[in-house]
Amino acid sequence: MKILVIGSGGREHALTWKLRQSPQVEKLYCAPGNDGMRRQAERVDIGTGDIERLADFVAGEGIDLTVVGPEQPLVSGIADLFESRGLRVFGPSREAARLEGSKAFAKEVMLENGIPTAACEVFSDMDEARRYVAQDRPCVVKADGLAAGKGVILCSGRAEAEAALDAVMGRKVFGEAGERVVVEELLTGEEASFMALMDGDDFLPLASAQDHKRIFDGDEGPNTGGMGAYSPAPVVDAAVHDAVVEQVLKPLASGLKRRGLVYRGVLYAGLMITEDGPKVLEFNCRFGDPECQPIMMRLESDLPSLLMATADGRLGEAAAEWSDQAAVCVVLASRGYPGQYQTGMEISGLDALDSWRDGYAFHAGTKREGDRWLTGGGRVLGVTALGDTIEGATGQAYDGVSRISWEGMHYRRDIARRAIDRGAP
Repeated sequence: MKILVIGSGGREHALTWKLRQSPQVEKLYCAPGNDGMRRQAERVDIGTGDIERLADFVAGEGIDLTVVGPEQPLVSGIADLFESRGLRVFGPSREAARLEGSKAFAKEVMLENGIPTAACEVFSDMDEARRYVAQDRPCVVKADGLAAGKGVILCSGRAEAEAALDAVMGRKVFGEAGERVVVEELLTGEEASFMALMDGDDFLPLASAQDHKRIFDGDEGPNTGGMGAYSPAPVVDAAVHDAVVEQVLKPLASGLKRRGLVYRGVLYAGLMITEDGPKVLEFNCRFGDPECQPIMMRLESDLPSLLMATADGRLGEAAAEWSDQAAVCVVLASRGYPGQYQTGMEISGLDALDSWRDGYAFHAGTKREGDRWLTGGGRVLGVTALGDTIEGATGQAYDGVSRISWEGMHYRRDIARRAIDRGAP
């Protein structure tokens, strides 16, 4: 089997790492990939947005399955193009991907299908939005479009909400994504990530996970693309899991079918576990990053078989097996991220992890020059480890982190702290 993975981040590295373990995989490509992925896949010099060239490459090489990692090509319609050319692709259509591409559309779908979520209003006029937040109560201001996971601003009251509106709609810090905003009530509780494979008729829940969005310990500072994650998430107990299946996945699948949308790919539901049960904060149309890293490390089933079953509409025949061990990912970032940061810093100790038996360092923003590894992005590495318990996996992950250094390296030191404090096994 020949497989192409589209993308270049830590999520895509985790997918290629897992795919390479399958005896089914004869040839594995990544486009454009990163230097850390070279061990698992052959890099193809085509950008994620060049979907016509990607389709030509897939057709010319006889690729059996294309796995789309990031959201932008999905929102741009890569799945529609591939399907029109008879090419098998793992990822939802352009219209279905609007669940992530437009927060207003996602809210519309949630409300019409009775999916529990925060109350909200949508605005394209900043003056109207300012009048709304003048109620001076806690709220969340969200850029409607794609903002690389950073377009969500939590506000304690009127002053912070007005500042958020000025940033998003006035100064356009997220570009066109801020042409419209969703302003919603601020839910309280504990967040969790719930992902499921969907093929239009059936769905298959994956292992639970929890992300750490804020840049600093204690969930302080601005949102990032994610500073760490662990799986399983103890907050998603059996009751919460069943509630998500019954109140989110089933009505969403039915609602999309009524709209004539066939969703074939992975659905990510960002949840807030409140006193009233789970409520949906957002939908994403791809694997979470960095949640994908610990989830792939715990997956014991053959990944290509699951992805092929999804793309072919055969999920009803599929099952996923998971390790009883826990997995923890700690993201190492460049100083200044998620704002301005420097690249080109030499990374020390990375090659020493080649023989690390307890985990793996997934590359997100690195580049290789000769025999040196250099930083090449905001989020640079996702150091991920297994352990018999969450506390044990956390210790292993931070042991891996301790072997790596570069000027300005930043990471959170409290990843998985909530689970450990809960006394999670």
